[in-house]
Amino acid sequence: MTSILGISAFYHDSAAALVVNGDIIAAAQEERFSRKKHDPRYPFNAVNYVLSEGKLKLSEVDYVVFFEKPFLKFERLLETYMAFAPKGFQSFSLSMPIWLREKLFQKNFLFEKLQQHDEEFKDIKKIKFSEHHFSHAASAFYPSPFREAVVLTLDGVGEWATTTVAVGRDNKLEMIKEIHFPHSLGLLYSAFTYYTGFKVNSGEYKVMGLAPYGKPKYKDLIIKELMDLKEDGSFKLNMKYFNYATGLTMTNKKFSDLFGHPIRNPKKDLLKDFHMDIASSIQAVTEEVVIRLTKNIANEYKIKNLCLAGGVALNCVANGKILKKKIFEKIWIQPAAGDAGGSLGAALAYWHHELKNLRKNFKDQMKGAYLGPKFSEKHIENKLKKLKGKYKKKTNDEISSIVAKELSESKTVGWFQGRMEFGPRALGGRSILADPRSEKMQKELNLKIKFRESFRPFAPSVLREDVNSWFELDNDSPYMLLVSEVKKDKQIKMKTADENLFGIDKLNVKRSSIPAITHVDYSARIQTVHKETNPKYFDLIKEFKKITNCPVLVNTSFNVRGEPIVCSVEDAFNCFMGTNLDILVIEDFILFKDEQDKSLIKDYKNKFELD
Repeated sequence: MTSILGISAFYHDSAAALVVNGDIIAAAQEERFSRKKHDPRYPFNAVNYVLSEGKLKLSEVDYVVFFEKPFLKFERLLETYMAFAPKGFQSFSLSMPIWLREKLFQKNFLFEKLQQHDEEFKDIKKIKFSEHHFSHAASAFYPSPFREAVVLTLDGVGEWATTTVAVGRDNKLEMIKEIHFPHSLGLLYSAFTYYTGFKVNSGEYKVMGLAPYGKPKYKDLIIKELMDLKEDGSFKLNMKYFNYATGLTMTNKKFSDLFGHPIRNPKKDLLKDFHMDIASSIQAVTEEVVIRLTKNIANEYKIKNLCLAGGVALNCVANGKILKKKIFEKIWIQPAAGDAGGSLGAALAYWHHELKNLRKNFKDQMKGAYLGPKFSEKHIENKLKKLKGKYKKKTNDEISSIVAKELSESKTVGWFQGRMEFGPRALGGRSILADPRSEKMQKELNLKIKFRESFRPFAPSVLREDVNSWFELDNDSPYMLLVSEVKKDKQIKMKTADENLFGIDKLNVKRSSIPAITHVDYSARIQTVHKETNPKYFDLIKEFKKITNCPVLVNTSFNVRGEPIVCSVEDAFNCFMGTNLDILVIEDFILFKDEQDKSLIKDYKNKFELD
């Protein structure tokens, strides 16, 4: 038996993963345990969890693989500061102490951290290093159902690479092309995230969600002024508009002057039509780059399958366009496409690439992304008693039928079942569920339960066999990483007066028979639900379909804005008592809000920092 622990850390979204004989045993982000969103610290709790899931002590693990190479990253920083001298000195002087103290000598630093788990862990030679983009590519190719695929990785930056193309065949993975820092599609998107007043590395979803409210008026200006984009999708950025290579901000005054507005201050400035047009424009540019890149690599390599990883692969609108244009026959996207997934990729790369082990079978190896902790009945009951929760215990069938009925009557449900998901999406393990047929639900969920911006869209979970009756999609989309349109026969045509509305005013117009998940452009970010990977969730939606004739539920992550997705029974109960959720279901235990002790109600709204 060969066990490999993969670790990603020290930038954002630290995580750990455990692979035994090539089988993915467990994977989780540190933020879920520490309750600090995008936690970048050494993933102490996540490492503890994956080891316990594998019933292993750290000293029994054969290899520990870190997801990137610190020396290469250091080289990039030094060369960048030299190239932009002297104006990079401020950020250079701020970053050097931590590099010299921790990051540069990461092997020793990691060794000390690892020994905190098990003092018997004495062999520093067990620690290995992968390359950032190779870890990403491995996380996308090795768990995919493809024997052969082109692998496209797009993110902010690894060591040097920002965009890479690799080809995977059986257990071999070869990097073929790279675009290097500072030219980065991920950092370009982040620059616009920053400019529109959202947080870099977490607000990119908001820009994507805001885009359909605007018009891509600035698309041509971005391509003409900010970048040199070639027909094949390769590009260079015009660095005179950006500050991220050396400064402490993403953009500079020239950038703001180009678009005629200063950077939005989220504390003072409301979102205007301008910001919606800017979001629409950068989204359109991203799609343009991704389409050109994928068309070029499809023509060049004549391989039918595409795998995607890196933070930009979470741009499910762009992914949906690749599929719609039939550039590749099949697409598979790593659900933890960002840096968290690098921990898994590093472990799988070592098993297949370094140790030369063959892949066993060619089907999706991610187990529905349900790779986190789950809890026993006894544990849950003890915790609920301690928390003074009033609960009832039911059978599986009773849970499905009670919850489906409550959902059909517009109740909102915290749904905590099985193993927690790996990656940024809740997929029916740690989800908030609601009725998609309700016109008020989108606004209500955003404002009263998630405490977040009203414009943010919600995703549908739909039974796999019904997806094509409700959406323009007939593919598996288990990880909620593809966007498609709601079927024409489910859409409601807008009146002329509605069409003339602009921006957020469009929000209140009913667009389909499932308005709670229909975005303003009739799109939806779809999760197909499969009996094999999540039987309980599948049964619930089936029961809801029996009552309503609708095989779709609203599925959003079980948390409030700024909070990581709930992980433990306590997290779930606290979120339930601190929001307007009506019902909490933890495995076979059901709790109704109106039966709870009112003194336990929490002020949850300001507990977490704005994301």
